[in-house]
Amino acid sequence: MSKGEMQWIIPDGYIPLTSRGELTSHESVCVLNVSDQEAVVTVHAYFEDREPLLGMETIVPAQRTKHIRTSSLQVNGEGIPAGIPYAMEVISSAPVFVQYSRLDSTQAENALMSVMAYPVSGKV
Repeated sequence: MSKGEMQWIIPDGYIPLTSRGELTSHESVCVLNVSDQEAVVTVHAYFEDREPLLGMETIVPAQRTKHIRTSSLQVNGEGIPAGIPYAMEVISSAPVFVQYSRLDSTQAENALMSVMAYPVSGKV
């Protein structure tokens, strides 16, 4: 029996444009790989009014966790722009767990949001 899923959906993505104070506004996709094999994690970003960014990859080693700042993801030198709403599909070569977090420090009162991504059951 495997733990986790190989496909996850995050419908609400947004990298805040500004930050105030000591903390930088950002968001992360947190991936937990409890399997005994490394996971190649591929992120696809979808937008309202532009073509998607497909194939942004990273590795999550076996029995490890990785916090991936979405602003660090790139494909062909292009990354997810700040200030633009988007959604993500996360596909993994091994079953994983995916959580999404956003720190919004655009105001003096910081806001932190964290939710589990939506798992898509079955094979990709």
